[in-house]
Amino acid sequence: MNAEPDAPEGRLRRFATIWSRAVYPVTSTAATRPEFEERLLPVARRLSEALRARSFDAEAGREAGAALVEAHCTDPEALSRTLDCVDAYLVLYCGDEDGDRETLRTRSARLQHAMAAGFAQALRERTLAEQEAIAKAALQAQGVVAQALHATETRFRAVFEGAAIGIGIADLDGNVLQVNGALTRMFGLTEQALLGRNVRDWTHPDDAPQTWRLYEELVNGGREHYHVEKAFYRPDGTVLWTNLTVSLLRDADGEPHYQLALMEDTTERRLLNLRLRYEATHDALTGLPNRTFFFERLEKALAAGPGQRFGLCYLDLDGFKTVNDSLGHAAGDRLLVEVADRLQSCATAPGEMVARLGGDEFVALTTGTDTRRTVDELAGRIMNALLAPIGIDGRELTVRGSIGIVEGPAGERSAAEVLRSADITMYRAKAAGGNRFELADPEADARAITRHGLTTALPTALDRGEFFIEYQPLVHLGDGSVRGAEALVRWLHPQHGVLSPDRFIPLAEHTGLIVPLGRWVLEQSVRQARAWRDANGGDALGPLRINVNLSPCQLTHPGLVQDTVEILERTGVAPDALCLEVTESALIGADDDLLKPLRRLAEMGVDIALDDFGTGYSNLANLRRLPVSVLKLDRSFTQSMQQFPADPVDLKIVEGIVSLAHNLDLAVTVEGVETGAQAEQLRILGCDTAQGWYYARPGPPERLHELALVDATG
Repeated sequence: MNAEPDAPEGRLRRFATIWSRAVYPVTSTAATRPEFEERLLPVARRLSEALRARSFDAEAGREAGAALVEAHCTDPEALSRTLDCVDAYLVLYCGDEDGDRETLRTRSARLQHAMAAGFAQALRERTLAEQEAIAKAALQAQGVVAQALHATETRFRAVFEGAAIGIGIADLDGNVLQVNGALTRMFGLTEQALLGRNVRDWTHPDDAPQTWRLYEELVNGGREHYHVEKAFYRPDGTVLWTNLTVSLLRDADGEPHYQLALMEDTTERRLLNLRLRYEATHDALTGLPNRTFFFERLEKALAAGPGQRFGLCYLDLDGFKTVNDSLGHAAGDRLLVEVADRLQSCATAPGEMVARLGGDEFVALTTGTDTRRTVDELAGRIMNALLAPIGIDGRELTVRGSIGIVEGPAGERSAAEVLRSADITMYRAKAAGGNRFELADPEADARAITRHGLTTALPTALDRGEFFIEYQPLVHLGDGSVRGAEALVRWLHPQHGVLSPDRFIPLAEHTGLIVPLGRWVLEQSVRQARAWRDANGGDALGPLRINVNLSPCQLTHPGLVQDTVEILERTGVAPDALCLEVTESALIGADDDLLKPLRRLAEMGVDIALDDFGTGYSNLANLRRLPVSVLKLDRSFTQSMQQFPADPVDLKIVEGIVSLAHNLDLAVTVEGVETGAQAEQLRILGCDTAQGWYYARPGPPERLHELALVDATG
């Protein structure tokens, strides 16, 4: 009954047992294995707590690495076995059972890194202490009495032979005179094979430029010691990486006499760092460089000297979401791996690289002095590489992509600016139909950035009251009276001034803000219709109808009918005073579900106008099934009537549309009327109402009120 609370402690104990059994054989300690396990238990508990902590604490890993050195686990094999044990069992025995395993594995890797750093730091501090002891012993061994010399040499020999790091002594000509056991094990050579070797023979291609300059300064007496990271070749061809500290030993007269080398084997830690670095800079799925690595390369390319240029291809796969949705993410992953392999084969020239930014987005970079040509060739190779179908689960999948290209001289733009331009250009290629590449255009970039700024500002603009409505009168062509007005929303932007609907309505539709914005426009417009009625003593001027535009997104919103009914009831405006305008293109092929809310509104008495009629190429027979009462003829049909004589073909088309509409009991409104001749011709053709600059431009509600008064008192 009481076993459950102790379960985590039991799992922790099992982890400590496994750890102690792995490390104990390579530990220089007088403690028994169970005693050694008890010493590791609190260290294991600290690691377990760090693994499951809310925020990562690298200090826990560093303390664990230092604890190994304190427990006399100074053999490099002890660190290697510890890291293997932590990698294999820490998450298994110490992780939360319901935790995110990938997150725990990542944190475990970071703890391993910190343990290696803590182990190295503690070992280095111990090494420096031992080095100081050795140096003091060497100095004290000069010019003292025989008994003191014997005691000093005894202590020196004990430190020399028992040290966990490699120690070697050579003369000033570089001939090796003495080595300890740790050094022979590091090199994999016998003591006899090392004695007599000259240190100048141990050059390596990865030696830092200053390594041998520092060495010459030391043996010539110009410096007392130096510290470098140095690689050595072992007899089997493998590389031994070390932290090398070389000190000068002087005789009793202060003259240089010997050189003392202390070597710490850092090979395992270096390999671990390289592995962690690779994992941090490469995509786990495709093996390509990731966003972090790519940004480093791009920043380096942009920081190149005069005359250097760069070219960047930003690729996004067309229709990749369909693959994930239809075949599953596993198939999508295999597709991405195949695409990555093909892209990798396209970037093989010097200065070229391919990376995966995430999802189905890839980038290819080329650098040099003639990237105008090479980037076009690179984009062409990428498009060609995607031509062949990819086989996934027995299906042949056709892969296409859209590419945005940015090319230019180094030093003019930041990496973020270049990538943003490439991203914008890629979406321009996708909007043009995809399966193509486009070159960056600064003007198009500026427009896209402006659109993005407007999109992000839209949600708060409505709350801040930045929108307002202008009204354009609807005039009866028979008697010239004002019958109503169309409500046209405007945005008073703090930076860009007054913006017309074509600047922000598409953005509002894309983001879904069109629904609350449209509701606001509808309510404000209906309130204004009520205000006009109240200001003129009820219906003294006759009913002024308000026309409000509906977007396709509003048509599909389930609250359209309810919102309209509530607004009309709240304001006390009759339904027949409201006309909702819907574009013809929004109703082409509309099914009954889409038409149902419009039919309900029409049954209530709300007029429905078919806006931009004639631009959607709809079947005229469809008019009978649409719940519309008004056709709003697009201005393209009447532009030729602004001059006399009008195009006879246009006259016949308009005459036919008006005749058809009247036969279907539909009223006809014409927009874009700009001349008196145009208005007269439309009156003769039988059009009912019109609007346009000939009568008035859109303006504040008071202006419509004045026009209506003039018309009424006429």
